[in-house]
Amino acid sequence: MEKITLVSVTGPTASGKTALSIAIAKHYGGEVISADSMQIYQKMDIATAKPTRDEMQGIPHHLMDFVPPEENYSVADFVTDAGRVIRDIHSRGKLPILAGGTGLYVNSLLSNLQFSEGKVDPQLRVRLMNTPCDELLEQLRAVDPDSYEKLSKEKNLKRIARALEIYYQTGKPKSVVDREALSVPTPYAPIKLGLGVRDREYLYSRINLRVDLMLKNGLLDEAKQLLSMDLSATASKAIGYKEFIPYFNNEATLESCTELLKRETRRYAKRQLTWFRRDSEINVLNIDEYSQEELVKRAFEIIDKGLKNGQIKG
Repeated sequence: MEKITLVSVTGPTASGKTALSIAIAKHYGGEVISADSMQIYQKMDIATAKPTRDEMQGIPHHLMDFVPPEENYSVADFVTDAGRVIRDIHSRGKLPILAGGTGLYVNSLLSNLQFSEGKVDPQLRVRLMNTPCDELLEQLRAVDPDSYEKLSKEKNLKRIARALEIYYQTGKPKSVVDREALSVPTPYAPIKLGLGVRDREYLYSRINLRVDLMLKNGLLDEAKQLLSMDLSATASKAIGYKEFIPYFNNEATLESCTELLKRETRRYAKRQLTWFRRDSEINVLNIDEYSQEELVKRAFEIIDKGLKNGQIKG
């Protein structure tokens, strides 16, 4: 089976993924699929750095701004939706360009991770979460020794409960389900570009400036609107809204909440850098070593090499 070729652009927040993916799309005739777990939500524009229509420069963007913030959206949903969009783009002779910083989305899609169709049982989940951790571990030892060995030391109640939930719903140990999830070959042939940085302070300064710009562009009004809604469990995890709750409650100054947002965003960027560093297939482009023009040129060279080697059918 001939694999679908695509370009993947990853990296931490504020590293320039949007600009690079648009440059690639314009040069190679492509369309962008967002791999950002928060840009999927409607009304969450400023805090998620969702590109404006002008910034998109006429390039079609998919899986962005299409889920109401009251609804949950899972990585399994993303893998299904992104796969459908990629097949459509490919069928029209265009180059699919996956761009985003949600590592779990990117890895699950590109490795073709298979998800079980089991429905969530709220009563089972509540019962497990209300059971003492040691008792859950004993249950896990009996039905899934491999997962027990991995989880017994850290005693993370949520992860232990999840392993048991999978067993009780599927009849299979989580360790078996995980192996099966990776058993189907991927239909994609990606060329992976990753925006990185040698000096983290350079990235952190970009993050700080971005937060200041977000405030000028109306972040507080957006946060007030979103916080008044019944946000889903996934949407409520977005950085850029909850940090201002103390300010809205007259419990903290705007300055202190802004500093909190900057700090949380920097921490998130650090986690993203750590996540993507694990993937040895990523061609890293450090944003503090290139001008924007040089960075785009280097990205084109890497993609052209992929074309020449047959990774991407031109």
